[in-house]
Amino acid sequence: MRQIHLSAFLIAGHVAHSHALWRHPQTELGFFQPEIYQNTAQILEQGKFDLVFFADRLAMGDGYGQNLEVGLHYGDQDAARLDPVPVLAMMAASTQYIGLGATRSTTYYHPYQVARTFASLDHLTRGRVAWNVVTSVNNGEAQNFGLEEHLEHDQRYNRADEFMEVTFKLWDSWQEGAILLDRDNGIFADPSKVNYIHHQGEWFKSRGPLNIPRSPQGHPVIIQAGSSGRGKEFAARWAEVVFTIQPNIARAKDAYIELKSRMAEYGRAPEDCKILTAVMPFVGETEAIALTQQSLHNELVHPLVGLSTLSNHTNYDFSQHALDEPVEKLEIPGMRGMFDLVLKLSQEEGLTLGDIGKLYGASVLVPQLVGTPTQVADQLEMMFQAQACDGFVISPAYLPGAFEEFVKFVVPELQRRGIFRTEYTGKTLREHFGLKYPENTFAKLSR
Repeated sequence: MRQIHLSAFLIAGHVAHSHALWRHPQTELGFFQPEIYQNTAQILEQGKFDLVFFADRLAMGDGYGQNLEVGLHYGDQDAARLDPVPVLAMMAASTQYIGLGATRSTTYYHPYQVARTFASLDHLTRGRVAWNVVTSVNNGEAQNFGLEEHLEHDQRYNRADEFMEVTFKLWDSWQEGAILLDRDNGIFADPSKVNYIHHQGEWFKSRGPLNIPRSPQGHPVIIQAGSSGRGKEFAARWAEVVFTIQPNIARAKDAYIELKSRMAEYGRAPEDCKILTAVMPFVGETEAIALTQQSLHNELVHPLVGLSTLSNHTNYDFSQHALDEPVEKLEIPGMRGMFDLVLKLSQEEGLTLGDIGKLYGASVLVPQLVGTPTQVADQLEMMFQAQACDGFVISPAYLPGAFEEFVKFVVPELQRRGIFRTEYTGKTLREHFGLKYPENTFAKLSR
């Protein structure tokens, strides 16, 4: 039977999609300490999750009003974040099976840096690592790296395509069996199985080889979340796990079919990529209790905190517009797919900019699932069986309790229905997702 895949979404800071997270009375504060992340990873591993991954950005948010005031005052998504890569190392040390993913930008790093970081992590976790590929979204990030403004949307993806080509070449620069460790004859490695890559393109130049042997997964699992037309093309070519935010099952099904169809253009089979749609569960002993939990959470959100994050996501200053007006059609340089969803909600439901700010702050438009464990499992199963996704990204409303409740109450219900694993059957993240191990390009050429 087809099985659901589960990932958890986190930011190494005070919020996730929920901007109420740090204010919630059930949240354990301590976002700059290792224990909260290690404890969370252990809870998710008890629930047999495939993966936990961290979103990231490289600047504080000053998009709303072109200053730090609103973002810092209310604590938007970019007010404070740890680098997720060291956090993964801390989580890896306290777990054995769960996959661990972190974000790195193709706009502000070099392929050699990223290839080396993730190859190292894949070795140290024995093959449990994923790279969440982003192109970055706003001018604040550009200015932190000595540039005046961010690259144009499609240019970012053009650069990202070449970035992936170089990174994959570096990961493949060591063939299997290159390390010999022949003590008797004093032979460390076979030089014939280590290759220069000699890449010289429009954006990057790299000689190679990487100074790390091929890692347990061949290369880390590639996660991507682009929802614009160009982002979907990038995902169809490179992504092995796609993270989506869809407002309803109809939109999720359309997006699922479109991406799976696009993959054929790059010679990829539909099963080569798992599409996971995000949900934020509120689970209660009764539906009324769950609804009360949802209401408590959502009332903790100020409209301006949502608009601050939306400004940072879209690289557009929404302080220019009145809160009591509907959202206008605008040319957005940042996350276009997300803004299109905002615009559609405003037009279809008559929402003002202030309403959108409240919604965005509550969940960044991630759908909230509310009910008893059976009711929440029913909703997940319905979406899954309707071929709207291959699984779900669970986004917490508070930490670590939201994950504890999901693992304790919803996971057993999914297991009882036979649509989610009861034990891990593989050791690597690639095996959890049922993904192929990549063939080494240089080894293929030498045959």
